[in-house]
Amino acid sequence: LLHRKTFYLCFARCSSCDFCVLCIYFFPVTWYTEKKKHTDRRNYTVFATIKSLGLFGLNAFPVDVEVDIQKGLPHFDIVGLPDAAVKESRERIRAALYSISVTLPPKHIVVNLAPADVKKSGTMHDLAILVGVLKSMGQLSCSMQGKFFIGEVSLSGEVRSVNGVLPMTILARSLGVEELYVPADNAAEAATIQDVRVFGVHNIGELIDHLEGDAPLSPAQPADFTEPDAPENLLDFSDVKGQQTVKRALEIVAAGGHNVLLVGAPGSGKSMLAKRMPYILPEMTMEESIETTNIYSISGLLDPKHPLITKRPFRAPHHTISGVGLVGGGTVPHPGEISLAHNGLLFLDELAEFDRHTLDILRQPLEDHIVTITRAAGTISHPCRFMLVGAMNPCPCGYYGHPKRRCSCSPQAIQRYRSRISGPLLERFDLQVEVDPVSYEDLTTTEPIETSADIRKRVQAAREIQEKRFSGTSIFCNAQIPAGKLQQYCPMEETAERLVQDAFDRLGLSARSYDRLLKVGRTIADLAGSACILRRHMAAAIQYCSLSWKYLPPI
Repeated sequence: LLHRKTFYLCFARCSSCDFCVLCIYFFPVTWYTEKKKHTDRRNYTVFATIKSLGLFGLNAFPVDVEVDIQKGLPHFDIVGLPDAAVKESRERIRAALYSISVTLPPKHIVVNLAPADVKKSGTMHDLAILVGVLKSMGQLSCSMQGKFFIGEVSLSGEVRSVNGVLPMTILARSLGVEELYVPADNAAEAATIQDVRVFGVHNIGELIDHLEGDAPLSPAQPADFTEPDAPENLLDFSDVKGQQTVKRALEIVAAGGHNVLLVGAPGSGKSMLAKRMPYILPEMTMEESIETTNIYSISGLLDPKHPLITKRPFRAPHHTISGVGLVGGGTVPHPGEISLAHNGLLFLDELAEFDRHTLDILRQPLEDHIVTITRAAGTISHPCRFMLVGAMNPCPCGYYGHPKRRCSCSPQAIQRYRSRISGPLLERFDLQVEVDPVSYEDLTTTEPIETSADIRKRVQAAREIQEKRFSGTSIFCNAQIPAGKLQQYCPMEETAERLVQDAFDRLGLSARSYDRLLKVGRTIADLAGSACILRRHMAAAIQYCSLSWKYLPPI
């Protein structure tokens, strides 16, 4: 018994079942070696690979769902860096299969999500795992070549919608996918991408019948994306009495994509004017719509009936918002308000009430039009090209500089109030406009007031000029002209140049202030249909950009 070459201790498998039993055999080593030669694992193992797609931020990536069913203790393992939601899919799949009278075999089921070194999150892999299990069990005989599956499976077998279908569909097109199977609620969203056959699936029974050819599904068609404004929800500039100077400033903002700060007493109409800006913004291009819809898709904010964003976003967060809520973040970084306002407008009412640190976070995204968030899970970049509209009172009581009411704030209180907005952030507002109180004559006037539709026509015409000017470049509007291209795109007549030089010396402008003066002057010239920036255009630009020296002097 002590001779190691003669006797061998081993585990053996019972020949009548798939369960392991502990047995002690004392046989010669030569007999064990001969038995091992005739053992072929493939005789009782079935393997299948199903294609799916994953998402990390705005970046989609392909996922291979590998399913292996082998003899062993009944167990269902999911490997490949899955999070809790992915691991829980085994119970959803077990119940979903039971709903169609299919029982998992009493064997060891292993699901690998490749690449195994990339974190998998969410419930979007449920459908692919279920199809892989059915394929490994021999329940599906069709080929899976060129087919990709995305969707969450419920306990009753229904296929529920998931977030981020649009960016995953864009990747599927680049990979040359022939057929993409998504939840029925996401079908119209995915169908906006051409060259991909999208099938909307309501339940797994419907999917099995289609794959087996018993009841083929029809490819999904893009939804009708024209969504007219409801008359009761339309806010029009004709409702605003007076404030012609501010209306003109907002028209310049919309035409050039600039940032604007509105400063005035309570009740002067700052918020009322800002909330009507979306109705004078120019129409979105298809490229801008896809970019914005991508962000709303991963955030789960799309309307299934209108899955493509065709109107420029308008976001107005409360002043108690945190930095993470504004720029994005979290364990798996999600888009913040500045990304949700991409290609649209971000309105910060009561600007001085925001946390100063939160406001200063905006400085870099306003310059680069992109926000990069780094976490342990990885680094994600979200686009954030937006127009910033800020509204604030000149002091805590709101009546500093009011023509008829007296301010009750001390100089120290006013200084503390204004110091909540840093000088570098103020410089990033291209236009700084004083909103005066509305007079009684303006409030009671019966003269017709210009509508938002009339203003929008001029804005759209100016944007078309800019589109021709920046054709072939990555520039969309005047506010995005880089410093190195200002001389090329912003030619001025001689008198306008002298006016800018005088303003630069007299007001002590910085290089950034000089750049934004030229950009605003370029927009005013576009609205006037002038190829060259004239003196009157630059005089108007200086007037709109001089609030930081006139209205907010150091105390």
